[in-house]
Amino acid sequence: MKLPEIKKMAQKLGINVGTLKKPDIIKKIQVKEGNDPCFDSGKKTCEQMDCLWRDDCIK
Repeated sequence: MKLPEIKKMAQKLGINVGTLKKPDIIKKIQVKEGNDPCFDSGKKTCEQMDCLWRDDCIK
């Protein structure tokens, strides 16, 4: 997902994106989704099957 789409999603969730970078915005969205804010943390596996970012995160 491209940054403008991510920012729009964050704003709909009430997240102030300001000058945050893409991974930081995604982590804030993860928290709002009820998931651990682990995007781009280097994990090789992920138990959060319902996370919107799972496929992008554990490439």
